[in-house]
Amino acid sequence: MFAYIIRRILAAAVLLLVVSAVTFAIFFLLPRLAGQTADQLATQYIGKNPSPDAIKAVKQNLGLDQPLYTQYWNFLKGLVSGAEYTFGPEPATCHVPCFGYSFKNHLEVWPELTKRIPVTISLAIGAAVIWLVSGVTTGVISALKPRSIFDRLSMGVALAGVSLPVFFTGALLLTVFSYEWPILDNLQYVDFTDNPVMWARNLILPWISLAFLYSALYARLTRAGMLETMSEDYIRTARAKGLAESKVVTRHGLRAALTPIVTIFGMDLGLLLGGALITEQVFSLQGVGQFAVQAISDNDLPKILGVTLLAAFFIVLCNLVVDLLYAAVDPRVRLS
Repeated sequence: MFAYIIRRILAAAVLLLVVSAVTFAIFFLLPRLAGQTADQLATQYIGKNPSPDAIKAVKQNLGLDQPLYTQYWNFLKGLVSGAEYTFGPEPATCHVPCFGYSFKNHLEVWPELTKRIPVTISLAIGAAVIWLVSGVTTGVISALKPRSIFDRLSMGVALAGVSLPVFFTGALLLTVFSYEWPILDNLQYVDFTDNPVMWARNLILPWISLAFLYSALYARLTRAGMLETMSEDYIRTARAKGLAESKVVTRHGLRAALTPIVTIFGMDLGLLLGGALITEQVFSLQGVGQFAVQAISDNDLPKILGVTLLAAFFIVLCNLVVDLLYAAVDPRVRLS
């Protein structure tokens, strides 16, 4: 088991290195291949009507006049140990992880991102708990009572959840519960440490809006997996041995059906931690997703680079956790 964990961690580290190389190539190699010069890239850090001396200084400070492999090495060093630049009379320190400075406001990208990360984490984790519990529970009950009224009704709701986009359900919830019946009006993000009750109160509508889509998918997937699992021979053997039905369902049926659920849950959670673009826009949440939208609209390369690497990190991290959970859910993984 220990060797399996070490292998997974090393594989995740290598994957992050590959992701950083691909990201660097997209943002620095492809513009060169498209004909963009170092002077043109340096101009974006300065603004309109830059002087030749200013362009030269920026190129030297950022290493844009160096070979690409040297730039990539400096890029990696900046991520793990920070960097120093001399834009003025005193050197400026770019803290770990250094994604550079914004084209728009000339501030460090990472401190700006850290202000947005708690919002996105709160949104993703809260919604994930709701959709996982409701989706899996609904799927299990539907599989145990196939073709019943509950099964037909729940799968009909699940079909509606899969069909309706997040921006529609989010706008509908806002219209009903914030404007028509102002039960949850004035929704603004409050940090959990400041006021846990207001934190949950102001995020309940975004959680429901996001969880409605995912819980529908998980309910249908759990139902299909449980129907297949509960017809297996080892389930009949467990019942023949006299095991209680609750143990047959949870220990033998649900545990085997959880493997694809765990896989998809890791991917979904990792993607949301990288920014729930639509939900954050609908509910005006200042999270990573809205940060990414603003960076793209401003053509702010360092911010886009920071969001891309952060999202990749969360996806790799969640997949690493999924790989480790496999060993707990499926004993065959430990044996292999």
